[in-house]
Amino acid sequence: MALQSRMTVYVAIAGVFALMGAIVFYASLDNAQLEQAEIELFSVELINVDNVNNKAKFDVTFLVKNPSEKAFTVGVIDYQLFANGIELGSGQYSAMDVALPGRAVFSSGDQIPLSSIFVLTKSEIDPEIYEDMINERIDSFSAEGLLTTQTSWSTIDKEFSTGF
Repeated sequence: MALQSRMTVYVAIAGVFALMGAIVFYASLDNAQLEQAEIELFSVELINVDNVNNKAKFDVTFLVKNPSEKAFTVGVIDYQLFANGIELGSGQYSAMDVALPGRAVFSSGDQIPLSSIFVLTKSEIDPEIYEDMINERIDSFSAEGLLTTQTSWSTIDKEFSTGF
């Protein structure tokens, strides 16, 4: 009798592990399509200059595209922003505090712009670059970072580098 009880427990534990493995396998089927997500730096626009605190706010917009058949959402875009090849600092677009069903859904073929506020502090960069930024005299912008795409089953972090 004791042997049969032990065997039942072992079979139940093996069944739980098999079920967990099947869930992980099923979730990984989305990974290849999530990796196809494309991101490009679309615009960097001056919003406001605070001359008292020597800070400027910029609207940084990324255009995210879904060339795959699988719908996804974007949780986070972590990025380093560069102007004329000089690093300005880091920024982030985040929708992690929004439930997955409440986020913008990227269906097949969709392109959606996602914006974040980037704050530039004069004391943290070269004053000449700061003046060029607030007077809109920058020729090129680029960004490098990490794009986090999600489905209900899977999450992928993809590195990117883009500019204009």
